[in-house]
This record gives sequence, structure tokens and C-alpha cells, in this order.
Amino acid sequence: MQTVVVVVHLMIVAVLIATVLLQKSEGGGLGMGGGAGFMSSRGTANLLTRMTAILAVGFFATSLLLSWLASYNRAPSSILGTPASQSQPAGGATPIAPPTSGGILDSLKKSDQQQQNQAPPPGPQAPQSQ
Repeated sequence: MQTVVVVVHLMIVAVLIATVLLQKSEGGGLGMGGGAGFMSSRGTANLLTRMTAILAVGFFATSLLLSWLASYNRAPSSILGTPASQSQPAGGATPIAPPTSGGILDSLKKSDQQQQNQAPPPGPQAPQSQ
């Protein structure tokens, strides 16, 4: 089913591109414009405008259908890497206590305190290589 919709979608895209390219330029961009082309009458302009609108609706419809088909068989998943069907442990489980030795935030706080306790240098110093 999805392959059929992809093929129809690509055919709509190809015809839509051709239809847009066949339309007459209104702004005359890059010095090209006007001219008597093989499709210069008012009736063909209306036909191309309607055809573009119909193809655009078909393009959006097949795009939405493809996105729905892609998500139809997708099972819910968790961003944590565990299956989504698993829930929290049973009520008898004890919560994990935070570490008492300190984590990275505590070590950063200690290093900031050590830097503040040091006396500032007497003046500007040149950088030293290590």
C-alpha cells in the first residue's frame, strides 16, 4: 500500500513541476518575460492555474497519507532506551539514595571555593607554558 502511494506521490510531483514550469512568467524576472509562447491564451492560463491547484491538493493529501502510513505500525518507544511497556517497580522497592560523597557539582563548587580563597596575583602576568 505504501509503495503504491509513493509512486502516485512521485507522479503528482513530476506533473506539478511540469505544470508550474509551463505557466507564463508574470514578473518578467531576469529580463525574460512575455513573448508569444505556445500557451499564451487566457483559457490555457486558467487551465494551468486550476491544474496546479488540483495537483497541489493531491500533493498535500498524499504527503499526509504517507506520514500516517509511516506511523501506523510504529510502536511507542521511550527516549530512555527501555521498553515503553515497563513501568515503575512494584511498591516494595526502595528508592535509590543520592550519593553522599558528592558528584560533579560538588567538586565544581569546591574548586570555585579554592580559587576564591587563593590570593589574587600581584599584577598582570605573562602566560606560562606547561
